[in-house]
Amino acid sequence: MTQEDDDLDSLVRKRIRALRVAQGWSLEELAARAHLSQSSLSRIENGQRRLALDQLVTLARALDTTLDQLVETATDDVVSSPSIDGAHGRMRWTIKGDPDMTVVRHRVTEPPPENPARMRAHPGREWLVVLSGTAVLMLGHRRIRVETNQAAEFPTMMPHAIGAEGGPCDILGIYDRDARRGHQQENDLE
Repeated sequence: MTQEDDDLDSLVRKRIRALRVAQGWSLEELAARAHLSQSSLSRIENGQRRLALDQLVTLARALDTTLDQLVETATDDVVSSPSIDGAHGRMRWTIKGDPDMTVVRHRVTEPPPENPARMRAHPGREWLVVLSGTAVLMLGHRRIRVETNQAAEFPTMMPHAIGAEGGPCDILGIYDRDARRGHQQENDLE
């Protein structure tokens, strides 16, 4: 076994134990869920028993994770830089764990439109986190203030618009695949 293999082996064992502890489960509880003996699980966690693929699959299921996540190695790209959309003044980060999600930083300077005809609706779900200032989320006929360090989640099929109140605000918008597609179509129209 190479040093790299030893490191991965150790990492997987630590993850199994950490996931078990995070769930608040004893060795006995996880062993029962994974259809292993308590002593076998203990030896797996402590490195006294070889890791077998079939056991890893069973343990991943019992821990409500995937085999890929259980054996994933740490990569050097922990820090990611944003891509800049100069035409719309936005920064975009990709979320490596879920390619269907997008994070975009917006600086909002205008108040939201009061006219519902200027609001957009499209499939998907959207989340926003206000980094600074106060945002106003128009959701149908509702006007919702979202202040610094607050977040909002809403279905994008509801007509919506986001604006600033009392000066500029910075927000992180988090979009699922459908909401991202809806926003891309809006940007193409601008």
